[in-house]
Amino acid sequence: MMITIFTPVYNRAYIISALYQSLCKQTSMAFEWLVIDDGSTDNIKTVIQQFIDEAKIDIRFFSQPNGGKHRAINRGVSLARGSLFFIVDSDDYLENFAVERIILYAASINEDYIGGLCFRKKYYNTGKIVGTPFPKQTILSDSLMMSYKYTATGDKAEVFKTEVLSKYPFPEIDGENFVPEALIWNRLSLKYKLLFIDEGIYLFEYLDDGLTHNFKKNLKRNPIGFQLYYRELLGYDVVPILGKLKALLRLLQCYVYSIQKSKL
Repeated sequence: MMITIFTPVYNRAYIISALYQSLCKQTSMAFEWLVIDDGSTDNIKTVIQQFIDEAKIDIRFFSQPNGGKHRAINRGVSLARGSLFFIVDSDDYLENFAVERIILYAASINEDYIGGLCFRKKYYNTGKIVGTPFPKQTILSDSLMMSYKYTATGDKAEVFKTEVLSKYPFPEIDGENFVPEALIWNRLSLKYKLLFIDEGIYLFEYLDDGLTHNFKKNLKRNPIGFQLYYRELLGYDVVPILGKLKALLRLLQCYVYSIQKSKL
């Protein structure tokens, strides 16, 4: 079994070495590191080439015009050699035992209705696990149920079967560079379960130049992608009334931004 650790990168040459160092320290080397540069204007190509020249881990690097993380993911899935696909952002890194733990639990998800694994994330400055615990140490569920029935909050570290993820490409909308990942994770939930493991293997922080800190800007610039997400959220039975009201307000906001954008 091999894992594709996938990293889309945009102007992150200044910070990506932390991820590289964590990959070099993995207790299992059963992975490839697939990096796609999404139109960076910094020296990321030189930095990655230096990593390749060190020949410590298996690295493949590709470049594409700036089109957003979702387009990079679509391409990454098509290029992946691993049977599992693990998205690790360029400003984050992994515990040294991450690959080993993924392979351990992946041995128990051979059934076709299981689409992958889901671990938890930790803040790298404090080591504190993000959000609320899963209901059990290991539990078969899906992203929608985990969020709305079990109310397990916080960012999570999903590891999907590559074959499964290839069936759910992100929509690529002309003039927009962002689509919420949850749109696809929710669609997957209608057919596939994930094995949720209440263990932190992924370390991160919210950076000022990251997507989370720039939510409102992304919403304004990419209203159609967000419309898809919030519109579909309204149709899921597991989402409570309050969640649907919030989604409806966001959807209306998207319509306003879409109209404003069309007039520019």
